[in-house]
Parts: sequence; C-alpha cells; structure tokens
Amino acid sequence: MSKVPNLTLNNGVEIPQLGFGVFQVPPEEARQTVATALRTGYRSIDTAKAYSNESGVGQAVAESGLPREDVFVTTKLLNAEQGYDSTLRAFDASMTELGLDYLDLYLIHWPLPGRDLYVETWKAFERLYGEGRVRAIGVSNFTIDHLKRLFDETELVPSINQVELHPKLQQPELRAFHAEHGILTEAWSPLAQGEVLADPVVTRLAEKHGRTPAQVILRWHLDIGNVVIPKSVTPSRIEENFDLFDFHLDPEDVESLAPLDSGTRVLGLDPATFNG
Repeated sequence: MSKVPNLTLNNGVEIPQLGFGVFQVPPEEARQTVATALRTGYRSIDTAKAYSNESGVGQAVAESGLPREDVFVTTKLLNAEQGYDSTLRAFDASMTELGLDYLDLYLIHWPLPGRDLYVETWKAFERLYGEGRVRAIGVSNFTIDHLKRLFDETELVPSINQVELHPKLQQPELRAFHAEHGILTEAWSPLAQGEVLADPVVTRLAEKHGRTPAQVILRWHLDIGNVVIPKSVTPSRIEENFDLFDFHLDPEDVESLAPLDSGTRVLGLDPATFNG
C-alpha cells in the first residue's frame, strides 16, 4: 500500500496530503463508502454538517479497527450556525454525530460576508482549540480580505484554507498568500467535477505517464503542494484516486497546465458575495 505523505500545519499537527471527501455522498452510503476509503489506505476524511453524513463517517471510523490517532477527521460548521454561542453548540452536535472524543480539524464552511459573523465565529473556534477539543482550526472558502480581517481582529492564524481549486481555477495569488502566512491550501472539487478530464493537455499528460486523466490532475495538486480531497462512491475510482505515489509530473508538465486557468468556478459560488 502506498504511503500518503503528511504536511505540517502551522501548529505542528500533521495532516495527510491526500484525503477522502464525502461531499454529495448520501447519508445512507457514507458508512460503506468511507469504510472502502479507509481499507484502500486513506487516513483523512473530510465531511461537514451540511453534508448530513457525519454519523456515517463516525461509524466507519469506529468500525475500521484503526487506532483513532491514525485517522484525521475534518468537519465544518453549518453556515446557519455561525456566531459565538451557536458555534459552540454546533460543535457539540457534530461531535455527537461523529461519535468522537476530539476532532482533528474544524473549519468555518463559508465566510458569508453579508452576515458578518465569521470573526466572532472564529473566536469560538479559538476557544475550542484552547480547550483541546480540536487539534487544529481553519477556514474554507475565505478570500485574502477575509483572512486579513481575521489576522487583525483575532489571535490565531488559520491552519488551512479549503477552497475550490483545480486546473480551471488555480488561484495562484491566494496560494502565494497562504504560503507567506503559513496557511496550507486544501483543494475541494479538485477535478472540477470532471470538466477538465477530456482536455487535450490533460489527456496528453495521461498518455505520457501511463495514467488516467484524474490521476494526472490529482498528482498536479500534490506536486504544487496542495492538500487534496477527491470524492467518489465507486470503489474502483476510490482506489484509482489513491494510486498517485509512484510517479510525479515533470516541471514542464505542471507548466503546460497553467493556461487551463480560466478563473471558472464549477458551482459558480463566489466567496466574496455568497451569503447562503
């Protein structure tokens, strides 16, 4: 079994660079799907309250036979539960659903700038971290401006920012800002929901390396330093997405993917304006 490398968060906690996402995995399928991922070798599972499958994730982790410390579990705060006190209650509810004594990573799911609650929400995250209930705290879908405000008004720099990132939306400015401030970049929708798999550049690289287009794109994420969390409910695809650790893209391969960056968001949700 290939070993997934770990990256180190800004508080010294390590996170597997390749994880398994369960966005859009139906609640009734989550338990079996996550069990398949864990058997394949994934040791990081990314869920969210909004996905309605925290319980299935927790059951799969509990039944895996793996030591708890060997599985890195992430969940995210529901948008409607932002605010200091409501965040603390929401965390308790997620922990009950997951059936865990502690969480590895807790994320604010969206900044929702129109609601203007993300600063006080982050202060609740800082409390949870200070109490040792979560090993690391971070954000999701935050822009540079959102991050700067946290820097100015709170104590802790987020460990990670999980954002939409794929060859059609490469976010070089945001990734550079993260690197400057010790924040890891984590990519959701890393395959652009399949929209780039048939691109001639991608298929050429797949042929060059004897890999599938999906493997080429996931390897690209790893080679540029992203944490990446592909999702599938198909066992063969779960295994295919894990089989990434016996090849690398050449520098010219990475360079050839740069022109695919069109700034296109596959779900059309702009964090600067989304307040859902």
